[in-house]
Amino acid sequence: MTDAVLASETTSAEKTGEPLADDGVKRRQVLEGAREVFMSAGFDAGSMNDIARAAGVSKGTLYAYFESKVALFEALIREDRAQQPERNTMFPADEPDPAKALAIYGRALVAHVTGSDALTQARVVAFAAAKFPRLGQTFYEAGPLFGVLKLKDRLDVYVAAGTLAIDDTMLAARQFVDLCLGDILKRLLFMVVTSLSQEEIGLIVDSAVRMFMKAYAAPPRD
Repeated sequence: MTDAVLASETTSAEKTGEPLADDGVKRRQVLEGAREVFMSAGFDAGSMNDIARAAGVSKGTLYAYFESKVALFEALIREDRAQQPERNTMFPADEPDPAKALAIYGRALVAHVTGSDALTQARVVAFAAAKFPRLGQTFYEAGPLFGVLKLKDRLDVYVAAGTLAIDDTMLAARQFVDLCLGDILKRLLFMVVTSLSQEEIGLIVDSAVRMFMKAYAAPPRD
């Protein structure tokens, strides 16, 4: 959580006079209530009254932790991302062949991003971001950008090993993610389809790997 949000929470606590002694348990209770409300009603329709009721706390307690619905939703986004350890393990660290590693990673990435909860949250954020751009920025930084940076780190390793030849690994990481998710994510987000078969996902990811390697595979050594 940013320093600004932490500061605002402290200020709101001082205004209500409620202590934050049980921060871990009570804060978790508030976040779970918020998740239930936002995912079922959406950001605009879900009120702080609804969240307090779902969390089983008073509105005073709610505002002791979060000064606004926007601050609460931001915290929920970061919390959800932080509680997903698979985000750090999707890329096989011990695979020396970048093509094989990217094929494994691409499938894990698609499965992660297109899960029902992830899609619901993405729809809620996309709708709310027009009115509250900060929510969109938080979601992007905690989710898509985080994934791109992790992939960039792995591509840097392959470049150093001489198996990939990439001048801009950040750009290359974005390109691979887009190759894997672009059409899939659009169809699912806009409810063109409700699910995709593992066979179709595999075909898309394998095609993305071939295109990526054609562009960035290191030339054979003499």
